[in-house]
Amino acid sequence: MSANLNWFSDMLSYGFMQRAILTGAVLSIFSGIISVFIVLRRVSFMGSGISHAAFGGVAIGFLSGINPLLTALIYSIAVAFGIERISAKGRLAEDTAIGIFFSSSMALGIVLIGLSASYNVDLFGYLFGSILAITSEDALIAVCITIFLIGIIFLIMKELHFITFNEELALVSGIKVRLIKSVFLLSMAIAIVIGIKLVGIVLISALLVIPGATAHLLTMRFYRMVFISCLIALFSSISGILISYHLNLAPGGTIVLMLSLIFFVAFLSNAKNKA
Repeated sequence: MSANLNWFSDMLSYGFMQRAILTGAVLSIFSGIISVFIVLRRVSFMGSGISHAAFGGVAIGFLSGINPLLTALIYSIAVAFGIERISAKGRLAEDTAIGIFFSSSMALGIVLIGLSASYNVDLFGYLFGSILAITSEDALIAVCITIFLIGIIFLIMKELHFITFNEELALVSGIKVRLIKSVFLLSMAIAIVIGIKLVGIVLISALLVIPGATAHLLTMRFYRMVFISCLIALFSSISGILISYHLNLAPGGTIVLMLSLIFFVAFLSNAKNKA
């Protein structure tokens, strides 16, 4: 027992582990909140589309010599509002607009990466996450931005909740529906880009969908759902980081496997109770 505690305390004494756990914890809480709205609003494909579209932004960064996270952020925000704008016109369904941006952005990324001569090592980190390699500066920026976004979401949570369940009534009630939806889209795009450091482009959509989906299986009460979603995301992120370090596994994949395990346990338990 004491040996295990010594191992745990020794591991936490490393600066890179402290940064990874702090960043992962703050981001997972925000992801847990956003995840509930993504699941309830049935826009899971939106999160997946924006996250994969971020690949095009990363590729632009590699080719231009600009920080790929910055170009991915700008590109992801543009894609998010592009999808919303096209689908709002009514001539194309939202999933169709997402599919167009998804495929075109991935194609752009592949072409631009092919033109870049120095992408081999760094690209792997953006695709699959590199939370254990996060710098102090990146950790500080990620934590500060995420805490700010959590505050913004809490400020508009009541209105966003209203819009999620009855957008037409919210509009009639005088709520600025378009503004609230824009803030939500912006927050989701920023969360995706920050989350790239945690689990990577390939897996970030799981962090935005699975916690909310699992919480939805366990309760129908909205605020309890948000709490459970945050708890699941937080536990999966921290335990995934610790397990991946101890067993020398990929952190992003381990975090998503933890999320998936909790989901299937909840699903099977829910199915058994209904049987």
